[in-house]
Amino acid sequence: MGIIERFCRTDFDSYEDFYKNFTINVPKTFNFSYDVIDAWTELEPDKRALVWCNDQGDERTFTFSEISALSKKAASAFRSRGFKKGDTVMLMIKRRWEFWVLVPAFCRLGVTVIPATYMLTTKDIAYRAELANIRMLITVPDDSVCGYVDEAIAKLQTKGITVERGIVGGTRAGYTDVGALIDAGDENFIRPTGELAPCNEDIMLGYFTSGTSGMPSLVVHDYVYPLGHILTAKFWQDLQETDLHLTVADTGWAKCSWGKLYGQWICGAALFVYDYGSRFHPTDLLRVVQQYHVTSFCAPPTTYRFLIKEDLSQFRLDSLRVSHTAGEPLNPEVFNRWKEFTGLEIHEGFGQTETPVLIATTKWTTPCSGSTGMPLPWMNTTLIDENGEECEVGVEGEICIPLKNGRPAGLVCEYRSNPEKNAAAFRDGYYHTGDMAWRDEQGYIWFIGRNDDVIKSSGYRIGPFEVESALMEHPAVLETAITAVPDPKRGQVVKATIVLTRGYKPSDELVRELQDHVKRVTAPYKYPRIVEFVDELPKTTSGKIRRVDIRRRDAEK
Repeated sequence: MGIIERFCRTDFDSYEDFYKNFTINVPKTFNFSYDVIDAWTELEPDKRALVWCNDQGDERTFTFSEISALSKKAASAFRSRGFKKGDTVMLMIKRRWEFWVLVPAFCRLGVTVIPATYMLTTKDIAYRAELANIRMLITVPDDSVCGYVDEAIAKLQTKGITVERGIVGGTRAGYTDVGALIDAGDENFIRPTGELAPCNEDIMLGYFTSGTSGMPSLVVHDYVYPLGHILTAKFWQDLQETDLHLTVADTGWAKCSWGKLYGQWICGAALFVYDYGSRFHPTDLLRVVQQYHVTSFCAPPTTYRFLIKEDLSQFRLDSLRVSHTAGEPLNPEVFNRWKEFTGLEIHEGFGQTETPVLIATTKWTTPCSGSTGMPLPWMNTTLIDENGEECEVGVEGEICIPLKNGRPAGLVCEYRSNPEKNAAAFRDGYYHTGDMAWRDEQGYIWFIGRNDDVIKSSGYRIGPFEVESALMEHPAVLETAITAVPDPKRGQVVKATIVLTRGYKPSDELVRELQDHVKRVTAPYKYPRIVEFVDELPKTTSGKIRRVDIRRRDAEK
């Protein structure tokens, strides 16, 4: 028997059996490092846990016992520097293998981890570090990334806020060498007890997620969050102990927690991590899938769209057993082309940074082109109409999670320091996702979109407010509204509708200048690929911009 059976039943005969009888046995004290990584070490110490390679030809394979030992050394090293329960660290370390050592290490100590994308710039980093009360920021030896980190920390120092700096994969003046710190750690780490021991209700993990009416919100999860991803890994991705699973995601995104850590290791599957540079090359990804005999693959539709444009006949992909996607709706053409080349149907899943998978096509349900799948148990997702009633078949409603039996393991605890967002999300006995959908007679869920304006482009979530704020810093911009425009490659792209200040005139040169400006002051992936200059923006009587009118006008065009 593996580890997962300690927490749930896995032998279901049908979707109906699964939905009716599945439950998660949540221990009174659960800690992913001790109850999963160390448990696998005791059960099968030589079991493969992680296969890592980069685009320079380096590679490493780690067993569960090696991950256990390294994370204990890291935990003891950081404890010797005074890190303890209640502290917070931010990790901006791309796909470095150290991520899978540091996250378990901090889990052992009770230190909260905030993963973040390495594409953040000065303003992004400073805002996040201050709101999350970061004690240390750990990054990679990249001059551009470290430059933004240094600027952000200097900016925080003017406010009397001190943040330590750490680095993995190299050295840099002013940064703690985390690799050397781990090497010097004591493998005989003693588990904290008493007040220093992390408990189920303590905060283990946080992610910043983009919104539409303000700066990014900090989503925080407790120590039982990993158990929710049993749904993700076992019952959506259908992972077995013998699988080598690849989820295409940077460690700074919640999709990493979804597909590159918690549920997969609970299932006993090995993780495959391809640490490529900043630019994605489809043929390189196909090459490593072939070379390392990856058996399970998950990527956003954008990635699949790039892959099917390659000559797939040049690659042997017969090691693949299952394929999955999440992040945005899947184009039927992509589904059909991938099946034509690999023989595999792509199974969709839906969820959020705040949740594990909520709706999915499982092994018991046939993929239905255009549908996300069926609701999964435990979260018991339902659709609620504007009157707070459950929707009938065919009626559009908001995807919600009932809270009558309490908050299920895997669901967000709160939005840190954001009472308005908490009140909007947790109300009337439900957690409100803000996403709209409808259900057909067979029980399949058909996703419609956000009830706000978050843009999903190439798997990234982009909040209009952040891009608008960046543009408003340019002297040419009087007013602006950011909206999404459908795109066959990226799903959606960012569009800026701009009213210019007096003295400026529309031109191709100004478009490029504004795009470059956004790339400099915020993460480059957020820049508007489409720019339109107008005399005025559509507004409500109270003066609020009506983005819906802009989207409607674009659709008519």
